[in-house]
Amino acid sequence: MNRYPIWKNLLILGVILTGVLFALPNLFSQNPSIEITAARGVETADAGLGELKAALENAGVAYRAIDRLEGGKLLVRFATSEAQLQGQEAIQGALADRYNSALTLAPDLPGFLRALGIQPMFLGLDLRGGIHVLIDVDMDAAVDQALERYTGDIRILLRKEKVRYLTVTKNQGRVAVKFRDARTRDRAQERIGAEFRELLLTTRDDGSAFFVQGSLRPADEQAVKRFALQQNITTLRNRVNALGVAEPIIQQQGERRILVQLPGARDPGRLKELLGATATLEYRLVDTTHSVQDAVDGRVPVTSKLYQDRDGRPVLLLRRVIVTGDQITDASAGFDQRSGQPAVFVSLDGQGARRMRNLTTENVGRPMAVVFIENRTLTRLVDGKPVKRKVRTEEVISVANILEPFGRRFQTTGLDSSDEAHNLALLLRAGALAAPIEIVEERTIGPSLGQDNIDQGFRSVVIGFILVVLFMAAYYRIFGLVADLVLFVNLVLIVAVLSLLQATLTLPGIAGIVLTVGMAVDANVLIFERIREELRNGNSPQASIHAGYGKALSTIVDANITTLIAAVVLFSFGTGPIKGFAVTLFIGILTSLFTAILGSRALINLIYGGRRVSKLAI
Repeated sequence: MNRYPIWKNLLILGVILTGVLFALPNLFSQNPSIEITAARGVETADAGLGELKAALENAGVAYRAIDRLEGGKLLVRFATSEAQLQGQEAIQGALADRYNSALTLAPDLPGFLRALGIQPMFLGLDLRGGIHVLIDVDMDAAVDQALERYTGDIRILLRKEKVRYLTVTKNQGRVAVKFRDARTRDRAQERIGAEFRELLLTTRDDGSAFFVQGSLRPADEQAVKRFALQQNITTLRNRVNALGVAEPIIQQQGERRILVQLPGARDPGRLKELLGATATLEYRLVDTTHSVQDAVDGRVPVTSKLYQDRDGRPVLLLRRVIVTGDQITDASAGFDQRSGQPAVFVSLDGQGARRMRNLTTENVGRPMAVVFIENRTLTRLVDGKPVKRKVRTEEVISVANILEPFGRRFQTTGLDSSDEAHNLALLLRAGALAAPIEIVEERTIGPSLGQDNIDQGFRSVVIGFILVVLFMAAYYRIFGLVADLVLFVNLVLIVAVLSLLQATLTLPGIAGIVLTVGMAVDANVLIFERIREELRNGNSPQASIHAGYGKALSTIVDANITTLIAAVVLFSFGTGPIKGFAVTLFIGILTSLFTAILGSRALINLIYGGRRVSKLAI
């Protein structure tokens, strides 16, 4: 009685050792570091690594190592925070045009942990310090912009159909078209309804004039708002990525707000500059009549302009712009039905569609390019003082042949992969903000305050753990010491799961861990009290142990399932700090069930199982 088979003991031991392995990285110190990313995510090649080393050596800044990270990023490790700041000044002074740098902390892990790819858990904004910004998106402006596009499209449609109208205006959330007579009004209503099915059309007359009024259907209005919010999130994510912050958080909060959290960032002014930067796209025809090499040598034709693609290759384009990104209403990635190749499907507004159709009709077979244009402000440290200057970046992100005339909706092919098509669609949609934004809340948390939170949180866990350990050891003796040991293992497993999931630990998350410490002991108390009750009833020690674990199981499971449900509800409907609390609570309940039911039983079996016992130290 009270003996586990060998395989079950080995399984429990394997889980514990695996937990120790994944929790181990959190014990090592962190190096002051700088994370380097190339402009707009282009991978840093060996040449970039050489430029980085040269910039640091020329400035006389000593660094510990330079590591390559996933996504083509570089990580420069320093011995002290002073060297880190000097390194950032050197990098911004020499490489700010081509690379983005961000201060961060990198764990100083031994080689075998790096080889296994095991990393410590992330620290949230309240523990690490950084910038918190809450942004409000003007949804009314998004709907207003959509109606403005319909105003132009309706004018173009009526002119094309040769329907005479007096005015087309936008007022109070609807588009109104004015006519002289009811017959013309009815004809126009039929044409508009067939072309723009997403508009809800009504008629009105005031005796001297006749009107067709169109407003967005509720479902289409919500779709416009969702699109504006998602496009703004994508745009802001692309811009924040240029800041090079490790583990940025950019997510929707509610129906119209965006939460931006940058752990480790210390310059809110630079963040505002980045969020306020403008970006757009232009479609231009490729100049096929002049030599690209002559343009590279300095002989650029008057009607053309020389660009570079993302790989640095020269491309000669005509100066005349076909359409710009402001005229793009939608973009999505997919596949060409005829060839099966990756493609990007683009929709234009009325004016853009007319210009595109005219140009493509005249230039079938010629290549057309998509130019990405970004205006941003760079900040360099010169003699310890920030110096700002505006930079305009223009590069070709796609070149494809015009296969046939197209207008409002067309596809861009010639892409290498579906990933490239997806990225291009994001660029097309995220070239500019879909709706105005306003920063409604801004907080900057210093690294010293974050360290204070870490110290206080760690101190609370230690104090709570020690008090529980002393109480259990004094009250339950040997069984209490077993409970203390499995409680420690429980903490290790919680940290291991957080590290395995690469979850972010916040201050409310630490509160969840403290709560879990108490709840984990509850399970052992239920078991031990049941064993005491069996002993008082005259049962043998072995039978009391067996009955204690067996009869307390249903009570423990019922109590923890209700708490699990609460944790799931908190995570589903909560935001920010509440989610952090729910995650650690959920993980802690699962690990405490494992350690209290299986872990402590295995230890008690090893101590008392398989032998004759006359008395229990409980």
